[in-house]
Amino acid sequence: MGSSKSSAHTAGNEIDFNGSAGDGNGDLGRTVVAAAAGKVVMSEYRTTDGFGNVIKIQHSDGTVTLYAHLNARSVAKGASVKQGQKIGTVGKTSAKYSLISHLHYEVRTSGGSIIPATFNGVRFKYPNQTVTSKNCGGGSAPTTSNKTGGGGNPYTAPQVCGSGFKQIDSASLGSQGRVALLYNASNGQNCVVALRNSGSGKASMTAYLEVKGKKRAIDKGSFQYYAGPVRAKALRTCVKWGGSIGSAKYDSPFEHCA
Repeated sequence: MGSSKSSAHTAGNEIDFNGSAGDGNGDLGRTVVAAAAGKVVMSEYRTTDGFGNVIKIQHSDGTVTLYAHLNARSVAKGASVKQGQKIGTVGKTSAKYSLISHLHYEVRTSGGSIIPATFNGVRFKYPNQTVTSKNCGGGSAPTTSNKTGGGGNPYTAPQVCGSGFKQIDSASLGSQGRVALLYNASNGQNCVVALRNSGSGKASMTAYLEVKGKKRAIDKGSFQYYAGPVRAKALRTCVKWGGSIGSAKYDSPFEHCA
């Protein structure tokens, strides 16, 4: 998706998605996909809350994602869906409101509380942000030469760190995945990312980068595919880097000083 904003209907952690700001009903009929694999626990037309055509998917960690105002629903209650699978199309259905077509999206705890959404491992910048999700099957697959995860992870370290970064070192995190150190020669930045071998559910993960003489930068949390990217400029300066997935961890000495 392109432009998006928090609609603040309830807790302020929902998001209304549009392909671009001010495009009117230009999104009508666009494909809506599942944010993560799970089981469809609701697929119906609702009138009391104004959601219209709505789908809820429960995921392996207990969280639920909600997709409302759909023009059409492609999956029924009880169905199992994969991440990136089509579940419906963008619409403006509602028995209570007159709407412009958009996707109303929520992430809820198992108890029903709406929580902040994350995209590509980064919390959505409420109330407004332009963001493109990478779980819709449009990204390129990892290649043997540069992948730092396994076949179940669609991301590579260079994809996560960004254009211009090349992997210069990596270390295994047991059977869970790997942590990689990358460098961008054009700006002198290093980048660290930890990637899982499998994207099943979520895992406690960290990725850190410490430039000698400076405070360590770290990204940690419960992620599906990767922790990071953690970037810092370290031109001709030693760095310490590492990360963890679950109980498996790696900590480098100060190195790569050239």
